[in-house]
Amino acid sequence: MKISQALDKVDEKQIFIPAFQREYVWKRDDAKQLIDSLIREYPTGTMLTWETSNPPELKGPFKYSPTQGSVKLLLDGQQRITTLYMLIRGVIPPYYTQEDILHPIMGLHVNLKTLELSYYMKKRMEGNPLWQDITLIFQRKVRARDVARALESNDLQVDRELEDLIDDNMRNIENIVGREFPEQIIPPKATVKEAIDIFYKVNASGVALTDAELALAQISGYWPEARDLIKAKIAELAEHGFILKLDFMVYALLGCMYSMGSDMRKLHGNENLEANYNDEGQLVREGIREVWAKLEEFTLDYVMNLLRSKAYVDHTSEINSIYALIPIISFCYQKHNEAIPESQLWRIVKWFYYSQIRARYVSQLPQKLDFDLRIIKEKEKPFEELLGVIAEDRRLKIAPEEFIGRTISHPLFGLMKWYFKSKGATCFTTGLGLHKNMGAKYQLENDHIFPSAILKKHGYSRDNRIKYQMAQELTNRAILTQIANRKKSDNSAEKYLSTIKNISPDALQKQCIPEDKNLWKLENFENFLDERRGTLAQEFNRFLDGLILDDGDSYGAISTEELIQKGETEELEFKQSLRWNSTNKADIKKSQSIIMKTIAGFANSDGGILLIGVTDEGEAVGLESDYDSINGDKDEFELHLGQLIDAAFGKVFRANNIKIKFPVINDNEICQIEIKNNKTAIVLHDTNKNGQKIEKFYLRSGNSTQELSMTEASEYIESQFDNND
Repeated sequence: MKISQALDKVDEKQIFIPAFQREYVWKRDDAKQLIDSLIREYPTGTMLTWETSNPPELKGPFKYSPTQGSVKLLLDGQQRITTLYMLIRGVIPPYYTQEDILHPIMGLHVNLKTLELSYYMKKRMEGNPLWQDITLIFQRKVRARDVARALESNDLQVDRELEDLIDDNMRNIENIVGREFPEQIIPPKATVKEAIDIFYKVNASGVALTDAELALAQISGYWPEARDLIKAKIAELAEHGFILKLDFMVYALLGCMYSMGSDMRKLHGNENLEANYNDEGQLVREGIREVWAKLEEFTLDYVMNLLRSKAYVDHTSEINSIYALIPIISFCYQKHNEAIPESQLWRIVKWFYYSQIRARYVSQLPQKLDFDLRIIKEKEKPFEELLGVIAEDRRLKIAPEEFIGRTISHPLFGLMKWYFKSKGATCFTTGLGLHKNMGAKYQLENDHIFPSAILKKHGYSRDNRIKYQMAQELTNRAILTQIANRKKSDNSAEKYLSTIKNISPDALQKQCIPEDKNLWKLENFENFLDERRGTLAQEFNRFLDGLILDDGDSYGAISTEELIQKGETEELEFKQSLRWNSTNKADIKKSQSIIMKTIAGFANSDGGILLIGVTDEGEAVGLESDYDSINGDKDEFELHLGQLIDAAFGKVFRANNIKIKFPVINDNEICQIEIKNNKTAIVLHDTNKNGQKIEKFYLRSGNSTQELSMTEASEYIESQFDNND
């Protein structure tokens, strides 16, 4: 189908977009790349269409009538067709409104001499007739002779060769509308379910749609109103500062219905429409419409009000990881008809804070949601358990050193806002509280206490990376309302803070700003940062500790499965195999050496756990390959591993520092080695390429084992081991 035909069919209400399709999400660069490919006559993909007289819900205001007969639905290629419609027609297609276009892509310009594409830049394009809006070219509102005359009026010489080049380039652009988009057609006899399945398979092979978007497409097939209902709730919450996306809502549905975050296919089948009962007639799961009704009418509002009233969260922009709300939503959904005790609400808040500052969902989101939602479903005190999971992974106490070099993008800055609000902190200029202000001019912004411009002049610029990080550190920030930040000038910190202190004596204290006036001097800037780091750490810990759990609350021991869910850390390492299932002696020696290095690294650090039979991605694959390699079973494996440890470190070390067990994960037996910190340094003996014996020292750094040079090792050993008894 030619591009011109496709656009005509959109105008003639012969091509529609099904409601289960996502919105227009392309950005300017996507639009530019498409036009560039068309100009160069590169392949630009295909369209997938379905002609049917029984269509699902359609996007836009048009409502299908059976008297219309069959209509053509665009299942794949709508981002490209929508882009071309807007750039060629110069308007939004009839199946969208302005609110549906997240990124405006009209106004693309082309240089008619070079065919360079760019969005309007005044400095480059003003007064240069070679740059033209590509929509005007498509609509033939500008011609080659117009450009040539405009160039001549600017006293520029236009020879025949340049005029011909401009004309050829314009024709090349105009001819885009005659280009073919190869069309793949779904048979008319296909059902809505079959069409959505095809849509799913086409998109699942690429990266265009997320699992949540594909799940929503399936949901819309058996529940046509779903997308519009969810979008309406998203718009309602956005009016109150909580900006959520369709993906988030699908995760919420999956979490509430199935207590999981990974298997979106659970939502694909139309069996979700009806409630599910067990053999005893007990309700196992409500239908998706009933689940959404509770989320829409109660749970989502309840959770957002909980965040605002108890966690001091006024806007989702303050939240580092929005998916931490999914376990909270799932818990409150389960408690739909129950009053949640005040003590439990504070436990939720405490866990929420730590989920943010300790980046619970920064990686392995679906797997961690699976784990956390199962705790929500099964445990009597789920948020105590969840806090224990974080505590096992990362220490809860905040140290002053954590602020060094951290900018406002770090989760600690979110906690800083919430803590200031909890203290009743005010904007320095307006005097208004930072919590729950109305109106765009009173939205919260951050401001440099020591102004950037002044610091830059004194060496804290991009030329010095360390000093520049200090200037941008969150400890050099105060929280102001937007209207105050616009009025604030680049006064010195000494002058600025003195003025604030005189106007409002307790304003600085409520934002943890040191009140020692000597620290406000420019020459004491780094001392100011150091002082404020300590104050913030102390106050944050006191604040979080104040969200008290009941006496006797216990987090319990963490299981091996829970360890794997966490992923590799400073205290946890995964290795797929001890011997690589190889008969090559060099391979076996290298693989076993890696295991010994890891043990040495843990022993020289704070100890840790090594899991053998687990891939880097956290999949428990088991030890069968190792068993085959030694022609034995678990007992022979343990004996062989023990001999390796004895040879590398000695029998006394193994007796005092090593504990080996073999847990079973998903029917796969793995090896768990618990290594204690050794009281003296562990040095591994090796040979170099020349066969000479050498010593190597290993240490844990982050989630990997690093070799230290002998100089570095000597310094570390002297500082860490010499004073041990």
